[in-house]
Amino acid sequence: MPVNRIPVSPISRPMPPVAITPKEVLGMLRRHTLLIIALTVLGLAIGGGTWFVLRKYFPLYTARTYIEVLPPMETDPMKIGITVPIYKEVAYGYRVSMASIIKDQRTLQELLARDKVKETNWFTIQQRKSLRKAVNSLDKNFIANAQRDSDFVEISMTCRSDKESAIIVNEMLDMFLASRGGTKQEEVANRLARLEDERVRVQRDLDQANKSLDELRAAWGITDLDRPATGRYYLHTITMKLNDLELEKNQLVMTIRQLQADLKNLEQLATGPVTVQIERIVEVDPVMTSLAQQRALLEADLAGRLTKFGENHRIIRQTRELIDEVRQKREKRRDEIAEQTRQANLKDAQMRLVIYQERFTELERLRQEADAKQKDLDLGRVQYEQRVTIRDERVKMLNSIKEQIEKLKILHDAPETSRVRAVGYAPAPLGMISTRQWWLWFPTGAILGFLISVGLAFLLEVVNDLVRAPRDVGRYLHIPLLGVIPDAAEDDQVRGINLCHAVREAPYSIVSESYRRCRTNLKLSSVVESLKSVLVTGGMAGDGTTSVAVNLAVAFVAENKKVLLIDANFRHSNLSTLFPKTGAGEAEVEAGQFDFGLSSILTNQCSAKEAIRPSGVEALDIIVSGPLPGNPAELLGGKRMQELVKEQRNAYDYVIIDGPPVLLVSDSKLLAKLVDGTLLVFNAAATRRGAAQRTINEIREVGGTIVGCALFAARAMKGGYFQEQFKSYQQYQKVQLAAGSA
Repeated sequence: MPVNRIPVSPISRPMPPVAITPKEVLGMLRRHTLLIIALTVLGLAIGGGTWFVLRKYFPLYTARTYIEVLPPMETDPMKIGITVPIYKEVAYGYRVSMASIIKDQRTLQELLARDKVKETNWFTIQQRKSLRKAVNSLDKNFIANAQRDSDFVEISMTCRSDKESAIIVNEMLDMFLASRGGTKQEEVANRLARLEDERVRVQRDLDQANKSLDELRAAWGITDLDRPATGRYYLHTITMKLNDLELEKNQLVMTIRQLQADLKNLEQLATGPVTVQIERIVEVDPVMTSLAQQRALLEADLAGRLTKFGENHRIIRQTRELIDEVRQKREKRRDEIAEQTRQANLKDAQMRLVIYQERFTELERLRQEADAKQKDLDLGRVQYEQRVTIRDERVKMLNSIKEQIEKLKILHDAPETSRVRAVGYAPAPLGMISTRQWWLWFPTGAILGFLISVGLAFLLEVVNDLVRAPRDVGRYLHIPLLGVIPDAAEDDQVRGINLCHAVREAPYSIVSESYRRCRTNLKLSSVVESLKSVLVTGGMAGDGTTSVAVNLAVAFVAENKKVLLIDANFRHSNLSTLFPKTGAGEAEVEAGQFDFGLSSILTNQCSAKEAIRPSGVEALDIIVSGPLPGNPAELLGGKRMQELVKEQRNAYDYVIIDGPPVLLVSDSKLLAKLVDGTLLVFNAAATRRGAAQRTINEIREVGGTIVGCALFAARAMKGGYFQEQFKSYQQYQKVQLAAGSA
């Protein structure tokens, strides 16, 4: 067993997930071309059949006519000769109301009671049902539609007879014109009574609003609640006072803070050395000035007498004593003035601070009082605004109601209510409705069939969870794909031969070339010297692991490599049958039983040298599985198997182990830890994505190194890459063979 794992080279890195490309979508559609064509034709046939049945057994005709609805009022009765514009939306709303009256249940019941309607076959059929169902059927098939951009209301009836549909529409026209044509003075009177009641109610609300405004003025005692014409309030004295107090408070706060800072400085100056400012105050003191003058005179006198009397003369000494006395007085005076000045400044600052703090307390009290009054003023203004808004709304509403009442009073005496007028009677329809036309059903059936077939094709692709193509490996498994082995049906050269011997017996076939490509990719998947022992295994039995292992071993032998092929599948041995022992008896060959095998080595019944035998292929030796042991998993995971793999790695260029299925037994997981790398085999016709993912996880959980996978029995699909590749390779081989024979 190798000590160190060799990092995977760039060629063997897992492919990133691949999104579905437009080319793949086109390939999916090409693979289901027959399904799409069949369902499209079927949809076309169903659409045509439906059209024929509906037209023959369920015909429908629609008769229609129009009613002109004039605007409700064209002139203002308050202004003679002046036309009032009627808004389009108002006129349209009136036409909608007329259409609603036509579709009203009472109107429909009156229509069913008319004699001509009772004589129709449609009524005979409906008479078998209850009155409620007859009204519902009429409501469903009789349409009254108000047109937005014209003064017409369209009425139509749909039934199975062209003449009866016209009869029902014309009966509704006559009935509606008889009931709505002319002046409706009663409606105007009713509207006038309702508006008068509304006026009384609004007037009562207006009186209550004015009363509440008076009560609010009296309650708050505020005189400037009314807004002036400018739309702004003038500043109230309370507001001005509050603003002044706020400003004065802010200034006082800044003054107090500055004074507190100055006070700290003065406290330090009172105990520290005399500053320059104090020195200047001292120098301007009259006493200090007088002493300075005396000293100057004495020093001048001393200078004059020194030349006359000398240093030790009595007068000279007396003069010096006077100068020292004046100097001492001056220093004493300076200290007194400096101390008095500093203490006076400190005391003055302390007194001013106390005064400012008392003023701040008083300002805060006054500000709080003003703020409380300001809040009362604001609350009063808000309430006043709300009630003024209510009053203005009531005034506006009352004026509008009064205007309408005056107009209706005039209309009550000489009313001009809405007028309705028939355009003409509805003729019998010449053709069926559009839902009974062929140009609707044939294309619709074909389109629906096509859409259903496309959806079904995509559904079949989605529900198919087999690992069928290389893109499935990259999209779902995320491990390197080292080889794609075509299905035997794709290659005529491998028909009739054992697929385990494809490389040896059909060297020019595309299957053989696929194994050689897998061999090359396996060599490039890691450093050549490190990848010497390879476990070939799959998820389930029948995935093609033995075929891949044998053909891969023969492909390595073709490169003049010495290869050892080990059959580690104790439960389903294959190598003994594929490579029968030379000189063995016929019965022994058929039974697949020999003296020694892998189980014999692992149970110490023989040495590896005794179990290794030639396969019949030059440079390819094999170790068959041997007799089935009672504990295969323990033997394959034991120390003896580890030593065997290590010994044969040194003796052979490559050691290939044909392992049992990973998802069925645990043998392969134990072997994966002993080899340099594991090559997984997935059967494109049988391996599902979930099984492949579980196989990968099982190997990784035990710490095995997966160098990649091989896709076995892959079939070329329409629109796929391999169909073109297979054709190109076959054409290339024909040219190559023809050139070789020549």
